[in-house]
Amino acid sequence: MSEAKKRWYVVYTKPRWEKKVYGILLDNGVDAYCPLNRVKKKWSDRFKWVDEPLFKSYVFVHVDEGDQTSIRMINGVLNFVYWLGKPAIVKQVEIDRIKRFLNEYENVIVEPMELQPDEIVVVTAGAFMEKEGKVLKRAGNNVSIEIASLGFRLVVQVDKKNVIKKRSISANN
Repeated sequence: MSEAKKRWYVVYTKPRWEKKVYGILLDNGVDAYCPLNRVKKKWSDRFKWVDEPLFKSYVFVHVDEGDQTSIRMINGVLNFVYWLGKPAIVKQVEIDRIKRFLNEYENVIVEPMELQPDEIVVVTAGAFMEKEGKVLKRAGNNVSIEIASLGFRLVVQVDKKNVIKKRSISANN
């Protein structure tokens, strides 16, 4: 397999199997990365530094697209993480950024990105793809978004996975 065709993908693991899956992947010759966060834990009689996976149930793999089936067969791997119907691809620069960040900081906290009313978002899929709107409310996985168009107020319900915060777009430019 040629190095040029390899990409970073994210695999979803069984709960608390991140380090086990990472070890199995390495034993099978797969280029993998399990970001570990150094955390100070308190036991009843002492404190101890422990390396915990930064992203619960996720491990990154650097493989060719044709290797996905064999990766799925590895004990502890449930599936690839999908984005827009395809296995999610992570850019090398993002992997490097995670590594650099974890080298500089300990006790990192990962928080999911929440959508709040009045935030400006961009729809990433569906009939309103690439339309900008304001979040009115969020209920479970659905988001009500106001889209100003032709002088009318359109309110649409979209799955929250199909919107991104406007500021995250401008941060990448």
